[in-house]
Amino acid sequence: MPNRVEKLSLLSEMIAFAKSDKSLKTIEYNFLLGVAKQLEISKDDFNYLIKHPVNRMHLKSHSERIVQFHRLVLLMHIDDERTQEEIAKLYNYGLRMGLNHECITKVLYLMEGFPDRMVPADVLIDIFKVQYN
Repeated sequence: MPNRVEKLSLLSEMIAFAKSDKSLKTIEYNFLLGVAKQLEISKDDFNYLIKHPVNRMHLKSHSERIVQFHRLVLLMHIDDERTQEEIAKLYNYGLRMGLNHECITKVLYLMEGFPDRMVPADVLIDIFKVQYN
């Protein structure tokens, strides 16, 4: 499990991703607040992050990076507005996290076939497991 600084970095990164269209919609805010609660970050600290982002930290654990990528996939679909720019940004986030480009591409391709384009966590994990076999 990430430490507090890593958790704040994860949230800050997700906030930046959500604000890439220059605004943070209510549905995105609520989703991110839920992630903050899951990460045991207070609402006050979360709200502070919105205006004062922290530096990005690289997660050491591969499984934590996969979980973070999945959060970003969910976040991208939460407002039901996907642009090619957002998809490219998500792809680049995955690469920056050190995830396999073929796995990222497969997730982005397969998400089109799922209801609401939400890739289930178990499917996403299986995709990334393949690279180790």
